[in-house]
Amino acid sequence: MKRLNELLQELGISKVRLAKYLGVSRQMVYNYLELDDINKWPKEKKILLYKLLDITDDSEHAIEKITVTTDYLMSVENRLNQGLKNSGDIDNYLDLKNLNKEAQTLLTDIINLIKESLEDENHQEENYYTFLYLFHMLQSMNNVPEIKYIFGYMSKITGFTKPNEFKFNEDKQFIFESILYTALNLYNNGGASRSKLSESHRRFVEEIEKKNEEKLSRTQQLNAIKIQALKELGYTEINPSNADEFLEKIAEIESRGSIIGDKK
Repeated sequence: MKRLNELLQELGISKVRLAKYLGVSRQMVYNYLELDDINKWPKEKKILLYKLLDITDDSEHAIEKITVTTDYLMSVENRLNQGLKNSGDIDNYLDLKNLNKEAQTLLTDIINLIKESLEDENHQEENYYTFLYLFHMLQSMNNVPEIKYIFGYMSKITGFTKPNEFKFNEDKQFIFESILYTALNLYNNGGASRSKLSESHRRFVEEIEKKNEEKLSRTQQLNAIKIQALKELGYTEINPSNADEFLEKIAEIESRGSIIGDKK
């Protein structure tokens, strides 16, 4: 693997370009290059690398046999450029022009990391639901500030962020982290059990079900109000020309506190 690192340097292939070519994050490329044997790479990534380097010999010393010449360097560069063009690089399907360089890099790394995890056949279903729940959290983040505190806490305990660094509301983040630390200590040190927490979890379920019922009830109420508004205005649909009038009618119906259409 030492020779592979040297070879990539001789060819002028950066970790960023190699990551895009392989369809993984930069961190994953670093992880690959730290392995002591290329056969420990995922098979499809190893095949892509061999294709890039024009290696047809799968022997242990195939990489050591490579001599970098001008012609070889140009041929690798052409294959790399073509590979990036054909790989559906993120820049081709996401408009990143309004993001600064750091944000573009972060978004690219996140998508590559998620893509790689979703391709993991051994944990495909588990990873799918993990990222589905993450997506739900991201959707709710503006309304639930504690989600950001959770992310910050996890970044700290995994060593990516200093423990006394606060990027959000410092007082609230401090309190939340302290509570979460206490709770996770209880969880990890065997101080909690399913039987001890069954009552607490029952209240948790009831609270969620109540909120869902309220949300459903409100949705049904809004649908009824929309139908009543169209009926009172004599319209069959909402369009740009009647949208303002329609919204005013909805506000009027809601202010009356009842739906006229329900009265006999």
